[in-house]
Amino acid sequence: MSPSDFIEIQPVGGPLAARVRPPGSKSLTNRALVCAALADGESTLTGALVSDDTHVMIEGLSRLGIPIDVLDNGTTLRVAGAGGQVPAIEAELFIGNSGTTVRFLTALATLGHGAFRLDGVARMRERPLQDLADALNSLGATVRCESPGGCPPVSVHANGLPGGEASVRGDISSQFLSALLMACPCAASPVTLRVDGELVSQPYVRMTLEVMRAFGVEVTAPADLSRFELAPAGCYQPLDYAIEPDASAASYFWAAAAICGGEVTVEGLTRNALQGDVAFVDCLEKMGCRVEHLTDGIKVVGPAPGEKLRGAKLDMNAISDTVQTLAAVALFADGPTEVSGVAHNRHKETDRIADLATELRRLGASVEEKPDGLVITPGELRPALVETYDDHRMAMSLALVGLRQPGVRIANPGCTAKTYPNYFEDLSATVSKND
Repeated sequence: MSPSDFIEIQPVGGPLAARVRPPGSKSLTNRALVCAALADGESTLTGALVSDDTHVMIEGLSRLGIPIDVLDNGTTLRVAGAGGQVPAIEAELFIGNSGTTVRFLTALATLGHGAFRLDGVARMRERPLQDLADALNSLGATVRCESPGGCPPVSVHANGLPGGEASVRGDISSQFLSALLMACPCAASPVTLRVDGELVSQPYVRMTLEVMRAFGVEVTAPADLSRFELAPAGCYQPLDYAIEPDASAASYFWAAAAICGGEVTVEGLTRNALQGDVAFVDCLEKMGCRVEHLTDGIKVVGPAPGEKLRGAKLDMNAISDTVQTLAAVALFADGPTEVSGVAHNRHKETDRIADLATELRRLGASVEEKPDGLVITPGELRPALVETYDDHRMAMSLALVGLRQPGVRIANPGCTAKTYPNYFEDLSATVSKND
């Protein structure tokens, strides 16, 4: 392995005192791009995330015939909405390993009239899509998954989306439901969607509904999000839309305060943010941190000198993208931490239960793997080269361990470009400056 294949994290000398504003939310950027693409007129998105995931979404929409002007180094996007249509009559889309992009654009492509095919990297061909394809086919589309197990590549032979009724499983990925919700207002007739079983990551579905509402489309649904009624809206309304900082990215900086002590304030996010991952701070509070909700930010204060974090039992179903961050914090707790409710994490960029357990053990922890989570018992930490499995969150989360433990190296640090290209620079700046 050459020196460029890993980065070594430098330990922090003392408690933190910093303020940080992460880049824009990936989840909001990609949802807003879809709604703006289906709007009847031009929309401007500000504060957009610049990353691999948003790049492949922009490229995919462009190949579908929806022009997007990229301004201000990528943080401003001007989208020429196609009024609920897909102008292209054929397209080959490469979507890397972006789950949001493959799922959202598969649903969007059914609104067109032509032949479309979506493919990605090798890991994408292992990520499930069949349930979304089945739901779209129930609504009159023609969608076929080409890989074993109902995975991409996926082909769409589109002649508009007729509408009707469909069911979708809720226990694999909430992105299936979000993809359907955003596309179905442009169907030819009313759509009823039913969720089979438990709906994981509910805050992401609520986020989808809020973005749709901002672009002029209301959805009827009960409080438990088990059924959705969508009337034909024709298209969304154009909008100037400001995107919040990424709450999943914010979790790394809040966790740094928990691990190193001191305080870190993340600007631009409040308890009323659209992103459910702001609830990560509640987990830190249960482990002994102090949380202050400010007018335009959230501050986390780590344990005072001489005090330790404590282990906790945490159901993280609603904030599953922050499990790896929490695992890094758990290594510094006094006692075991149990995470549950995240069986669907096995179907993401990597198996975020089994592979996370492997790397935590490499760092010195004892880990019991469970079907829907894991129990982390801290041990004597040791230097390690942490494998990242081409998973951006594995790299960003476990880098935090190196803020206290010397000799922690992160393999393939470039994988953070998926959602946060400048992560290591921002982390270094945050832990080296005072407020």
